[in-house]
Amino acid sequence: MKVVILAGGRGTRILEESITKPKPMIEIGEMPILWHIMKGYSHYGYNEFIICAGYKQNIIKEWFYNYFVNNNDITFDYTKGDMAMIVHDKHVEPWKVTIVDTGLNTLTGGRIKRIQKYVNNETFLMTYGDAVCDVDINKIVKFHKEHGKTATLTAVLQDQSKGVLNIGGDYAVKSFREKRLVDSAPINAGFMVLEPKIFDYLIDDNTVFEQEPLSRLAEEGELMSYMHRGFWQCMDTAREHEMLEDLYNTGNAPWIKW
Repeated sequence: MKVVILAGGRGTRILEESITKPKPMIEIGEMPILWHIMKGYSHYGYNEFIICAGYKQNIIKEWFYNYFVNNNDITFDYTKGDMAMIVHDKHVEPWKVTIVDTGLNTLTGGRIKRIQKYVNNETFLMTYGDAVCDVDINKIVKFHKEHGKTATLTAVLQDQSKGVLNIGGDYAVKSFREKRLVDSAPINAGFMVLEPKIFDYLIDDNTVFEQEPLSRLAEEGELMSYMHRGFWQCMDTAREHEMLEDLYNTGNAPWIKW
């Protein structure tokens, strides 16, 4: 099952670093938050990724291009008049990573629509490239297969300004609406499982996935929520970045299970 990660936004609320790099490449403990997210999926056996890039997408491509060299001991041997490279104690993730330039100003639904050909007609995982979580991915997938609907999202109970869900007693999402500052309700944390039918709900580059598509799915009874009561945290602001750094540096990062 492939993992689609939205990594194309500008990160305007964390401008200090996103001026020079896309937000998913901002580091926690010397590794991009995108890497942390991917390591989480890999822990549960999901190693094929499709990165929906956009803003400064070249930085994401260059990072992965250099990842193997930068994470191994290397000998550069020039003694024979050219260069030979010897890699010692090879360490490499078991990943297949497809990085797709989904456009500079494309909105979330449009970015997902653009990678349709890479997903093919398969169920896939999808999340945002700016949040970490300690949710068990296999449990989400199991829940999704059992209910048989088009989409499953992970819901968390936090007092934050994210998309708000109205969830019924059977865990079906009854309605979906955009955030309001006064809300304190279950929120959409990403970490979704989606059937290929989802592409029928995505029109063009101007489609906001969290608006009309998810609202329609909820109205049609095709959107379910997996309730997660553990750790989840996005990295929208410099303060949130600092908090995640502190958790990592003190050895208290709940999302690190690998």
